Amino acid sequence: MAGKAASSVVKAIGEYQYPWREKLTKYKDELSKGAWGYWHLGAWKPLGISGRRRARLRKEVLMAGEDWPYDPERKEMKTRRKGHKVDRIAAEKRANTAKLMEKMPDMLLDYKKRRWEKKMKEEEKAKEK
Repeated sequence: MAGKAASSVVKAIGEYQYPWREKLTKYKDELSKGAWGYWHLGAWKPLGISGRRRARLRKEVLMAGEDWPYDPERKEMKTRRKGHKVDRIAAEKRANTAKLMEKMPDMLLDYKKRRWEKKMKEEEKAKEK
């Protein structure tokens, strides 16, 4: 007798499903107003369904394969980098220094050439006087 009663209770629990279709039709207007609540005539109004029940309804709808259009749009992700700015700048400076060191022989030749030309101009001016 006890075995039959226990099996009937298990069967009843197993067959029970959360009545999400009725709940969805009942709270459709509330769900479309926002995820947490909405402003009405300058006052904040919470939804007629709690967050826990809303989450359960959402889960049941998604598990049934239906779509859930009541989620708010996701915000754009932040592109801010983590870490200290000093470390980032130091790495950039090291890379820039390495690039400039590759150009150094040409820069030195240009410098020597300019100095030599300046020296020659000064000597010419001295001879003319």
